[in-house]
Amino acid sequence: MLDAVKLAMRIVTTAYDAEISSLIAAACADLGIVGVSAESDTTDPLLTRAVITYCRANFGSPDEYDRLKAAYDEQKAQLITATGYGLPEVVG
Repeated sequence: MLDAVKLAMRIVTTAYDAEISSLIAAACADLGIVGVSAESDTTDPLLTRAVITYCRANFGSPDEYDRLKAAYDEQKAQLITATGYGLPEVVG
């Protein structure tokens, strides 16, 4: 996931790896709060895109923070309601 995020953010140095890794963990935790497990499948393109958007919004001081934050919130909302991503339905 680190390589995918760095590529999307156009970062080629390893100088920010710790910060980016922390942002990836924060994105996965944020998705986990709403029942979407991003850590289980790092090859899923929808989960990867949501994590990338979260990282882009929270890395440094982006000029497009509001747009990126809104995009991440929309991606998260779509994942919550999509079959196979959100919390399992309780039947009882």
